[in-house]
Amino acid sequence: MLHEECGVFGIAGNRDAARLTYLGLYALQHRGQESAGIVTWNGEAAYQHKEMGLVNRVFSDEAIFDKLPGHVAIGHVRYSTTGQSKLANAQPIVVRFRGGTLGAAHNGTLVDSERVRGMLEAQGAIFRTTTDTETILHLVARAYARRPAGTVDEIPAILNEALAGIEGAYSLVMMIDGRLVAVRDPRGYRPLCFGKIKSGGWAVASESCALDIVDAELEREIAPGEIVVLNGSGPEFHRLDSAGGPRSFCIFEYIYFSRPDSFIGGVSVDHVRRNLGRNLAREHPAKADIVISVPDSSNAAAMGYSEASGIPLENGLIRNHYIGRTFIHPKQSLRDLNVRIKYNPVADTLAGRSVVVVDDSIVRGTTSQKLMRMIRDAGAREVHLRVASPPIRFPCFYGIDTPTRGELIASVKEVPEIAKFIGVDSLGYLSFDGLLASAPPPKANYCVACFDGSYPHECVMKAGVTGAGGRDSE
Repeated sequence: MLHEECGVFGIAGNRDAARLTYLGLYALQHRGQESAGIVTWNGEAAYQHKEMGLVNRVFSDEAIFDKLPGHVAIGHVRYSTTGQSKLANAQPIVVRFRGGTLGAAHNGTLVDSERVRGMLEAQGAIFRTTTDTETILHLVARAYARRPAGTVDEIPAILNEALAGIEGAYSLVMMIDGRLVAVRDPRGYRPLCFGKIKSGGWAVASESCALDIVDAELEREIAPGEIVVLNGSGPEFHRLDSAGGPRSFCIFEYIYFSRPDSFIGGVSVDHVRRNLGRNLAREHPAKADIVISVPDSSNAAAMGYSEASGIPLENGLIRNHYIGRTFIHPKQSLRDLNVRIKYNPVADTLAGRSVVVVDDSIVRGTTSQKLMRMIRDAGAREVHLRVASPPIRFPCFYGIDTPTRGELIASVKEVPEIAKFIGVDSLGYLSFDGLLASAPPPKANYCVACFDGSYPHECVMKAGVTGAGGRDSE
């Protein structure tokens, strides 16, 4: 399974902006578990609070919300790559600049960030973080500086100028001198939507499940290349000059990242995952007694597999929901306990049975190997692993923490070799055609580079083929 990415949320026109943002971030916790933060605006000044840790720990003290006044707020939950987990990189980031107060929270990765950052540093820019978000803030501030003073109403034109020189994935929520602004990159790699809050105001979120928790009705998804400016009176819609080209929505949002109760592309994620499981059962049937999932991201796919195959679905693995990322690593014997901390087999269900195990993906294969061994040790007679996505052979450069190509097991081993390494009686991956048939059309709208190496941007083609991995993601 892949690591989570980040989640963004914003509120405009509601006096409980901070508390509603807290609830929104709580619903997006699955997208990032390393840090959480909120920035608010009360008409005169910006206020912020962010720390390392889960949302309920970062905002555990009710008094924190008294220190976050205002009717506008933006929030962020973060997952980062190894070595970049530090408070300085926690978001949102807020700064003072010529146009007033500027804050931003970002989901995605700029593929040309090193070039842009180097250019800015050569011109005298000073960076306090290693995030792409700070790079975007510099570009926006410089675009303001090239205009006459008092041009805050030119937000669309300023964002067009600032974002014209960058490439990659960005779903942004920004607070520009009291306005809530949402922007999605022209290819639409990462999800972003907005809705109207029943108690007043508007909300922007990475996923629609975060709108549900604040009692907001989903209006629609923000289109690739669209700028939405939100305030108490309603939304204003604008477009980036680069909008209207090819799209590259990350298909892994359907496979793994998004919550099953979210709607993306007009359909529920749960519906797509059940389709994945149904198609997987048709392509790779198995003679087995029961179907089990690797909870929780594979639950819906396992339901679909069971439905299409007629094999009953059982609870064979129980997941511990009270842990985040595990950091046991000094000794191999302790590292091997990481899987046991997260999962525990139901021996009475597994003993003496032939089992189909449905998982969403295989990355390195080491976690799958430990899980399959755990299931066998619980007494399973046979173990047949079915994967609800094609083999991952290439790293991601658009906001997901994947290993280098040499560490991706499907890049260096064929399916029979992977089955032997993991220790299963049979292994079946969903085909590429089966994957695309499970998701909403048109097929050309998706980024599938992690499967076939066809990256949307030429500047990452060489890195992807030669084996470089992703870097810090927002």
